[in-house]
Amino acid sequence: MRSIWRTLDRSQARDVGLVCLADGIVGISFGAIAVGAGFPIWLPMLLSVIVFAGAAQFMFIGIVAAGGNPIAAVAAGILVNARHLPFGFAIGDVIGDRWSEKVIGAHLMIDESVAFTLAQRDRAKRRATYWLTGIGLFICWNLGVVVGAIGGSAVGDTDAFGLDAAFPAVLLALILPSLRDPATRRAGLAGGVIALATTPFLPAGVPVLLALAGVLVGYSTQRKTVS
Repeated sequence: MRSIWRTLDRSQARDVGLVCLADGIVGISFGAIAVGAGFPIWLPMLLSVIVFAGAAQFMFIGIVAAGGNPIAAVAAGILVNARHLPFGFAIGDVIGDRWSEKVIGAHLMIDESVAFTLAQRDRAKRRATYWLTGIGLFICWNLGVVVGAIGGSAVGDTDAFGLDAAFPAVLLALILPSLRDPATRRAGLAGGVIALATTPFLPAGVPVLLALAGVLVGYSTQRKTVS
């Protein structure tokens, strides 16, 4: 851990800390929403330790709470987490060579840890950034979920506090810099239109999966621009 602090400068550590704090707040909302939706208090805690993927966890809770099949909810979460495959190719060289490092490092692989890692050019900084971000997020997220689950069981009506808006707000903040790219903007717009258009007609969770087709729109328009 000391080598990590020596490798990163103060501004990088500060940025990582702010993201960890934001994720902890989102974790509070997840725990409260899950318990408020009628799930036992231990379920969001267990999901957060085993799955540790905010989007997949919110999707699972949302689909099941809306009356969807748990198997479909698990399948939706797996599809959403399929993005971790290219993530692994992109940052696999900084996780480590030992088997234990690979297993733990793969579990800590989420959007924020990958984004911070890819922003670094030096390999030593990339490795330090990945582990600091991953460990920090894991601790803050799980602590937040515990606090949220306990608080949600005491409050009861979590919808009155608007906690469901915390997660999409953080995701929006993360993707805003990427929206400067025209292809990314087109992909996001196409995905949003698909999700909104299909929501009234399809079971919960399916519109979100169909929205992934927006990536194809962005990719195809980018190829036309290049050619």
